[in-house]
Amino acid sequence: MRSFGHWTPRYFLDRTRELRYSRSHPDAPWLTPQATQILSTMLRPSDQGVEFGSGRSTLWLSQRVRHLTSVEHDDVWHGTVSARLKAQGVHNVDHLFAAPDVPFDRGAESEYVRTLLRFDDSSLDFALVDGIYRDACAQLSLGKLRPGGLLIVDNVERFLPSLSRSPGARRPSQGPASQVWAEVARAVGQCRHIWTCSGVWDTAIFIKP
Repeated sequence: MRSFGHWTPRYFLDRTRELRYSRSHPDAPWLTPQATQILSTMLRPSDQGVEFGSGRSTLWLSQRVRHLTSVEHDDVWHGTVSARLKAQGVHNVDHLFAAPDVPFDRGAESEYVRTLLRFDDSSLDFALVDGIYRDACAQLSLGKLRPGGLLIVDNVERFLPSLSRSPGARRPSQGPASQVWAEVARAVGQCRHIWTCSGVWDTAIFIKP
């Protein structure tokens, strides 16, 4: 049964604000508004990167960077986004389909995550993790980022502990959501980062030293 215990007055206001933003910015990525604004100033036309989980972010990123590799696990949604890219005449995106092929606790073995193996270490400017196998995607992406590169994790409050007010956020007493997330937490522990919270969900940007 669905729980509505998180529907406090504060959450209602946050949710209303989020819906209003989404309606007034129909082309914005499904990230927190603050993260979207920050990325619009940090991304450069010379950048190349990867995203796991395609959608509105795919076209938005393609307009701001040199090249994007986008990986999608849902074949129907992959077709929908591919059609949008074609209709917009986008030529700087490799939009790949990789179905879930292993259990989620073995994500590093999946073809979805192993897409990263086509890139040299320290060769990417950013990695947006917003799909499946997020822990393995985040972990392997770190080695592929060049110094100063951005690791962007959406819904990060579900996986790494924080004091976020978003529903379902993990508390410091709970620790990371898995062993792999614990390893990611240690790896990004020395990174400068920007943790944004809409009150509905969180998006974190980690800057590789």
